This record gives sequence, C-alpha cells and structure tokens, in this order.
Amino acid sequence: MTKDETCRNVTLVLSDVDGVLTDGGINYDNQGLETKRFDIRDGLGIKLWQKAGFRFGMLTSRSSQCVRLRASELGVELLRQGCEDKLPAAQQILRELRLQPSQVCYIGDDLPDLPVMRQVGWSVAVADAAQEVRNAASFVTKRPGGQGAVRETIEFLLKAKGMWDDLLRRYSG
Repeated sequence: MTKDETCRNVTLVLSDVDGVLTDGGINYDNQGLETKRFDIRDGLGIKLWQKAGFRFGMLTSRSSQCVRLRASELGVELLRQGCEDKLPAAQQILRELRLQPSQVCYIGDDLPDLPVMRQVGWSVAVADAAQEVRNAASFVTKRPGGQGAVRETIEFLLKAKGMWDDLLRRYSG
C-alpha cells in the first residue's frame, strides 16, 4: 500500500501531549500549578480535521487540568490521561470506535509512544522526537513538537484524502 493509500484510510488521529502538542516543557507557577503552552495552529488543524468528519484523541502518561481544558476547548472527547502504558488505552479506543489499526494515525515523540506507533496504520514522529521514535515512524514532521507538528500532520492527511482545498475555501472569502 502506498503512503497516500495508507493516509486515505486514516479516520482517527491519536496524539501524545507532552512533546507533541506542547514543547515538552513542564512549568509551575508560584502556587505549584502546572501550565503548558499549546500551539494555536495545531488547534486549528485539529478543528479542521474534525470539520472534515474525523476524530482526534489525546493519550498522555501525565494528568493535568490544563490538558483537560485544552481538549474541551477543541471538542476532543477522546482524552486518556495517566496512561503509563499507552497501548491498552489506544486499543480500548479502537474497540469503542470499532476501528481497525490501519484506520489510525498516532503522533509521538518519545519511547513510551513506540508500542502504539508500531500497532497503527500510520505512525508520525515530530521533528525533535527521540531517534528511536523517528526510526520507527512512517513519517517525520519538519516541525518540532508544540510548534505546529500536529497541524503539519493533519494537513498532510487531508491533502492525501483530497480534502484540503475544500477546507481552504472556507477561509478564502
């Protein structure tokens, strides 16, 4: 199967959070509350993916209120936090949605992402991912985590599906 054929099969994008949707840094304010920086273009990419009729989910080994807030803001209902082993969480989502692994894209950056990456149809590593993750990926983004890598992935998928131009028309006035 060609890369375009593989991408055309994808109906669900699952993404790690820290290092993919963020730059991987963990910040605490003076009250000990955790803060994260999310890229606004990644958010628009997720919304475009959803407008095209597809699902997006987040898997993370950590748990934080700011991730819950960001997921809610983007209308992402598939959020699994506190998953030290992400593969069972991903498999549960596939069962719930009645999807085959070939219909899933997973975006990761570090070693805990490898088991999921090896089980899905199209695996993506962000540009600054660990070398082992980049080696295992079907596609490596040009953009690093937290700086548009998710948007880049979604654009690639939507272009492979022939849907990008139609979505762009919404913004061309």
